[in-house]
Amino acid sequence: MKNLIVRTISGIGLVLMTILIISKGGTLMSYSVFFSSLIGIREFYIALENKELKPIKVIGYISCFLFLFYSLDYKWVSLIYIFIFLTLALVISFILKKDISFIDIIATLFGILYIPFLMQHIIYLDGTIYIWLIFIIAWGTDTFAYLSGTLFGKTKLCPKLSPKKTVEGSLGGILGAILSTLIFVRYIGVFPIWKFLLLSLLGSIVAQLGDLTASKIKRLTGIKDYGFILPGHGGILDRFDSILFVAPLVYYFVNFFL
Repeated sequence: MKNLIVRTISGIGLVLMTILIISKGGTLMSYSVFFSSLIGIREFYIALENKELKPIKVIGYISCFLFLFYSLDYKWVSLIYIFIFLTLALVISFILKKDISFIDIIATLFGILYIPFLMQHIIYLDGTIYIWLIFIIAWGTDTFAYLSGTLFGKTKLCPKLSPKKTVEGSLGGILGAILSTLIFVRYIGVFPIWKFLLLSLLGSIVAQLGDLTASKIKRLTGIKDYGFILPGHGGILDRFDSILFVAPLVYYFVNFFL
């Protein structure tokens, strides 16, 4: 009961902070994504060390700074330049450092693509009403999946990967995302509604894939949570695992279909 109260209070605080950041946008948004990326990639690299991997943390951290500069519209920074730099840095590290294996290089690069790169897509929607859909879909899925699984969950979804997840919870998450999106689009008056409902359906599925991906990584590395920065929730990656996958989907769906 105590853990539920802590989790609820922490969750409400996170939601309120997110609303503030999205409402303000701009520089606050860029720095918020930057710090989240920095903490998230640190959590990921620390988890990998349990498998005796040696990701080159400094390159991962530098990538977060470069993405920050890109989001702040520094003229000398572009995505192409960022990835050219990262590629050269990883190749040079592989050549010069005897204790760095090819797997370590892959792990370092995966962390960069998985966390700061995917999280950047939140910033791409800054200043638009569509940015709200990232969090409505992701957290709507998480919340309703948890409630549905708790109340009705019987059939295990992926027992070997995440024993607590159920088919009923998964379906409840999808329904929750659709209903939450429907309320939002009806409130702001955007059309056609069927496209947003399709987005919420796809987004909910992707959100759950993001959750399962994070669970797979945790199981492989032998950890329960990525961290403890969010009381009752764990680390940044424990709370943003679904958002990492939903943000790019919403961004590209909006650009190509809306």
